[in-house]
Amino acid sequence: MAAQRTGPTVGFDLDMTLIDPRPGMVRAIEELNREFGLSIDGEHFASNLGPPLYDSMRGYGFDDAMAQRLVRHFRTVYPTVVVEATTALPGAAEALAAVRELGGRTLVITGKYQPNAELHLKALGWEVDRLAGDVFAAAKGDVLREEGANCYVGDHLGDIVGARAARATAVAVATGPFDVDQLTDADVVLRDLTEFPAWLAQRF
Repeated sequence: MAAQRTGPTVGFDLDMTLIDPRPGMVRAIEELNREFGLSIDGEHFASNLGPPLYDSMRGYGFDDAMAQRLVRHFRTVYPTVVVEATTALPGAAEALAAVRELGGRTLVITGKYQPNAELHLKALGWEVDRLAGDVFAAAKGDVLREEGANCYVGDHLGDIVGARAARATAVAVATGPFDVDQLTDADVVLRDLTEFPAWLAQRF
């Protein structure tokens, strides 16, 4: 755990906020299709990242037992299929650095399975003060409240819900499934994280 800091505490979503895992996600779904004889649309799946994987599998109509099997297999292939094909989104490293430059703390709060989220951070060489996985929407708010977060940055409507639940400033980036006009419930809407350091400097 990093030392106590005196600046803002800022939470970030992971998929399509800090990283772009879509090419690997498509490949991982193709692995599921081959293994289980399915026809899940990998491109659709990769274009709608945000909710936890189990919820997504249930959304495709699979019962609990099958959804659990798919989740287990997906998590097994994920480290080799997805992590290596993932890139940082523009401005991501600079956004994390901007928080630290103000003496702040960085959190990554994601619906992704936490061990796989850890692999992404390690692969990109990013160190954060706390990583919390397997949480979505209002559940993200629980973590934000625990950490006394000032704001939460995400690309999904569920991220706005999480920020609101913690009474933190909701900062939306239009790099995921929703465009600028669909993110107007957020307190701040940015095109991408390249705009974040300037906003943060003005805010704090």
